[in-house]
Amino acid sequence: MPVPPRHIPPRSRWSRVAARLLAVAALLLGAVLAGPAPTANAAVTLTKVTNFGSNPGALNMYVYQPASLPANAPVVVALHGCTQSAQVYADNSGLPELADRDKFILVLAETTFSNNLSKCFNWFQAGDNRRDQGEALSIRQMAGHAVSAYGGDSKRVYVTGLSAGGAMTSVMLATYPDVFSAGAVVAGLPYNCTKNNSPYQCMNPGLDLSPDEWAQRVREAYPSYGGPWPRTAIWYGDRDTTVVPRNATELRDQWTALHGLSQTPTRTSSIGPNATRHDEYVASDGTVAVEVNKVPGIGHGTPVDPGTGAEQCGSTGAPYFPDSICSSYWITRFFGLGG
Repeated sequence: MPVPPRHIPPRSRWSRVAARLLAVAALLLGAVLAGPAPTANAAVTLTKVTNFGSNPGALNMYVYQPASLPANAPVVVALHGCTQSAQVYADNSGLPELADRDKFILVLAETTFSNNLSKCFNWFQAGDNRRDQGEALSIRQMAGHAVSAYGGDSKRVYVTGLSAGGAMTSVMLATYPDVFSAGAVVAGLPYNCTKNNSPYQCMNPGLDLSPDEWAQRVREAYPSYGGPWPRTAIWYGDRDTTVVPRNATELRDQWTALHGLSQTPTRTSSIGPNATRHDEYVASDGTVAVEVNKVPGIGHGTPVDPGTGAEQCGSTGAPYFPDSICSSYWITRFFGLGG
């Protein structure tokens, strides 16, 4: 996650041109820092949707709809990382191939250079990370449109994202717990870490609050809400220096506290080809309310495992998709899709 520039107000023609040039420079810098990219797979065909709502956050909406989609199909909303696009996330995350296999509607939200010079979702701005305004409302409208226009199941709507998209996933779970029944935060941050801290401090070295303090920040996002809290999966690389591993711990504290659970895992196991540590926090009804996945040997990114095996997916054809474990496979299983 590059350092997130502030939201940009409307600009003159020349300032917009300058902003785009700076954004291209940021994109190139991100690619350089991530190292050379192998050849990508063929591009996934996405459909752009323009009439999904008032769109106060000025985001783009794309949909991947598998063939022979059943009635009342689940909906998964995916949020890309900084310097990325909806197309890049579709081409490399492995989510479209899982949508084909497990028959869910895939919605990809996309921010633009006009919103943020590094194409980060503005998870750190009060105008975009509150209920019923800005980018948060735009993403919620996308989810609602997928349900109404494509016959999705309103009770099975999920959200996941990387980096700034991971932090925005936290925003969506906190501000719309009545919409999203579960989410997966990949290399992201706890909700409203920037309440009285800068995004830079939140990313690295991170902020240490008590579980109750973190939980209260979520409750403040929708004070009148009295329903169940979304189930939450947390993914991070143990060598991440951009959004440091402390954030995974604080995320765990935030969501276990909301579910009234201990911060000690109910059970621990290893998953995937690289022995990713898999901690589960089980609610009284036996469901896994929170899980934390510590991926060994990787830095910042959405881990993928290219191949045709049952637990493989994704491509390393773009920066921030390290070859490790197919996180999207395990995330969709956490959502209850397929299998």
